[in-house]
Amino acid sequence: MENSKTLKVILIGAGSRGQAYTNLMQNDKFKVVAVAEPESNEREYIKNLHNIPDEMCFETWEPLLDLEKIADVAIIATVDSMHYAPAMKAIERGYNLLLEKPVAPTAQECADIANAAKERGVKILVCHVLRYTKFFGKIKELINDGALGKVVSIHHSECVGNVHQSHSYVRGNWGNTAKSANMLLAKSCHDIDIIQWLIGSECKQVQSFGSLTYFTRDNAPCDSPEYCIDGCPHGEECYYNAVKLYLEDEQNLWFRNACTKKVKPSNDEVEKVLRTTQYGKCVFKCDNDVVDHQVVNLEFENGAVASFNMCCFNKGGRFIRIMGTDGELYGDMEENMINYYSFKTKKNKIINPLEEMRDGSVVGGHGGGDEGIVGTLYKYLTEDYNGDMLSEIGISVYNHLITFAAEQSRLENRVINVEEFRRNYLK
Repeated sequence: MENSKTLKVILIGAGSRGQAYTNLMQNDKFKVVAVAEPESNEREYIKNLHNIPDEMCFETWEPLLDLEKIADVAIIATVDSMHYAPAMKAIERGYNLLLEKPVAPTAQECADIANAAKERGVKILVCHVLRYTKFFGKIKELINDGALGKVVSIHHSECVGNVHQSHSYVRGNWGNTAKSANMLLAKSCHDIDIIQWLIGSECKQVQSFGSLTYFTRDNAPCDSPEYCIDGCPHGEECYYNAVKLYLEDEQNLWFRNACTKKVKPSNDEVEKVLRTTQYGKCVFKCDNDVVDHQVVNLEFENGAVASFNMCCFNKGGRFIRIMGTDGELYGDMEENMINYYSFKTKKNKIINPLEEMRDGSVVGGHGGGDEGIVGTLYKYLTEDYNGDMLSEIGISVYNHLITFAAEQSRLENRVINVEEFRRNYLK
C-alpha cells in the first residue's frame, strides 16, 4: 500500500541546489513550510513557489532553528563552509536531514555531524546524487547480478570541463580552499563515494598526486586587465572571457544566476557583478588555489584496486571502466551508454539505462540523480525503502574520510592507511 504521509520540509540555503531539490517537492509527498536564505531574490522565489507565509521566511538559519521543531526534514544547501553549524543545530532539534555534499569542509566537522546524528538517532541522506542516477544504478545492478564476476579493477574519470572549472573552481565559490574546501572534496567526493559503493569493500590505502598548473597569474597575458570587461586585447580568442560567458550569453542562466545570486537577472545586474566581483576577473588573476588536475589510487580490503582521474582540460563528462573476473564494462555517463563484454559469450552488449526505464519518468538534474534522491528520501523517512542506494551519513562520512586521506597523501607525498586515518575521527 502506497504511503500517503506528507513530509514537512524547511530549506536552509535557497541557491541553485536548494531550488533544485525543492522544485521536485511540489507534490503531495512534501510540503516546504519555511526558508532561510540571505539573498532576498532567492528567498522570495522559494516563498512564492511554495506559498510560504512571511513569518516563515528568514534571512539567516539561526531564528528558524531557534523555533521548536516545525517539520520532518531540514534541507541544508548553503555554501560548503556553512554546513556545519546549521546541521549540528538541526540534529539537536531532532530534524532528519537532506544534506548537500560535501558534508563539511574538514574531516573533524564531517565526523562531528555523523557522530551527532548517531547519538541523536536522526536520519541523514547526503546528496551523493550519482548513486541515484539510472546510469550508475544499472552498473551497480550488473555487478550485483554477477555479470562481471568479482570486480578487480576500476578506472574512473571525472572530466570537469574547462569552462565549468573557470566558473566554479576559479572564479566561483569553490576556487579557494580556505573559503570552501579542497578540490577533491568539493567536486569529486561524489566519485570517491561511487567507486567505494560499486566495489562494496572498505578502502585500505590511498595515494594521490595533483596540482594547480594553468589558472595562475604566471599564465596571464602581460597586457591583460584585472577585469575582462575593461577591454582585454585577448578577449575575442579567450575561452574564459567573462563578458562572453556571463553577459552576452543570455541563455546561460546557470552562470548568470550564480554570479548575481538572482533568479533570471537583468543584463545591468550581470554587468555590475562583472565589474565588481571575481566573476568578472581575468581567469588567471583570481584568488583560486585548488588543483586543476588530480589522480587518486585506491586499494580495497577485498583486493580490488581503483584509479580516479579528475581533470578540467576537456569538454566535460564522466567515464568509467570496470574489469572483473567474468567480464568488463565501459560506461559514458553523458551519452547514457554502457558497453558490457562477457567472457562467457565473447560478445558485447550495448545498454542504454534510460531506455530500460519502466516508469516513464523524465530524467532531469544530474542525470536523474536529483529526482532519484528526493524520491529515495521520502521512502527512507517513511520506512518504505529496501534498496541499496542509500548515501546515509555514516557511509558518506566514511567515504569523505577517504577523500581527506587522499588530499593528505597529495600534500605529504606518501601513501595513507585509510583505516588508521578514520580511527582519528569516527566513534
